[in-house]
Amino acid sequence: MSVPTTVPPSHDADRPARTGYAAEAVVDLDAVAANVGVLAERAPGAAVMAVVKADAYGHGLLPCARAALAGGATWLGVAQVAEALALRAGGVTAPVLCWLATPGGDLADAVAADVDVSVAAPWALDEAVTAAREHDRPARVHLKVDTGLGRGGATPDDWHDLVVAALAARAEGTVQLVGAWSHFAWADAPEHPTVRAQEQVMADAVATAERLGARFELRHLANSAATLTNPGAHLDLVRPGIAVYGLSPVPEIASTADLGLVPAMTLTARLALVKRVGAGQGVSYGHAYTTAAETTLGLVPLGYADGVPRHAGNAGPVLAAGRTRRVAGRVCMDQLVVDLGDDEAAAGDEVVLFGTGADGGPTAQDWAEAAGTIGYEIVSRLGARVPRRHVGTAGVA
Repeated sequence: MSVPTTVPPSHDADRPARTGYAAEAVVDLDAVAANVGVLAERAPGAAVMAVVKADAYGHGLLPCARAALAGGATWLGVAQVAEALALRAGGVTAPVLCWLATPGGDLADAVAADVDVSVAAPWALDEAVTAAREHDRPARVHLKVDTGLGRGGATPDDWHDLVVAALAARAEGTVQLVGAWSHFAWADAPEHPTVRAQEQVMADAVATAERLGARFELRHLANSAATLTNPGAHLDLVRPGIAVYGLSPVPEIASTADLGLVPAMTLTARLALVKRVGAGQGVSYGHAYTTAAETTLGLVPLGYADGVPRHAGNAGPVLAAGRTRRVAGRVCMDQLVVDLGDDEAAAGDEVVLFGTGADGGPTAQDWAEAAGTIGYEIVSRLGARVPRRHVGTAGVA
């Protein structure tokens, strides 16, 4: 059953009608729900926050949020306040944590919409308190400590003062201390010494806060990789992201199949042109590929403007005319070419850039390896003009 796609205003408000486009990304919502179920089984003592930031890693914010909740997630996580507000506007009432804002931004809108906010600096606490007073409701706050990633979060040296200030705000009724949290630097290498070191810093930070009088409802640290490989890091809640969409966060350790996950997105296109050319024909810009013999070339109407990595020229895998082939030459803005050899093909035939891999075709991880990147980037960079079609019944009323 096909499910109409609902897209948050921040992603799709001005997108033209999706008619006649020669490519699409099919997103299996039942796979999303099933993946969340697998993750919940891996962390039996913890709640699951499905991370749906960046338009659900390119899969569609609202449909995937609903599917994740149907699969057993009880929380949703986003980066930007606008993403959280899009969830609320779409009727999602589950708890949502938003963790990335700047001074003078829209924390007040988050507090008004009953969205939890991350606080890692005095300015953020001040703005949360101001919003709480303005809307006459306490701001739901998760204090973030930098346990070693060197990115977001208060340093251990600043943690004491941040907790003291948050406790003062709690005492006046403007803040509810919901959580303490952090993020791993090297969770995809579970034996790396930084993993245990960060766990200890997290434990010390919570202990410090508790000595000062804080009582957190939730402590959370584990991303997808830690959820699947490090039970000791599960704490009260896990925050899987890429694994929700069926991609392995630890491909060097275990494949999606090994982990019991199913990739939710399949990217397909239809050949726009098929033609015979002779030996020695240069293909695409710069003639980075030259035909070795008379052959058939197929033109695929997807390019780097659609999110296909330009640096995957002569490397990116495409299932076409029954076999997996490599992109022939450079990826262009709107198109790429594949060498079909002597296999039969015609304009309009379907090709698959990536999918589940169950049919022997390429996966997003295969593209990641071809482009020297990670699967996260392959799916989340998929361009806005590629239609998403959601199938399955998970999360559909």
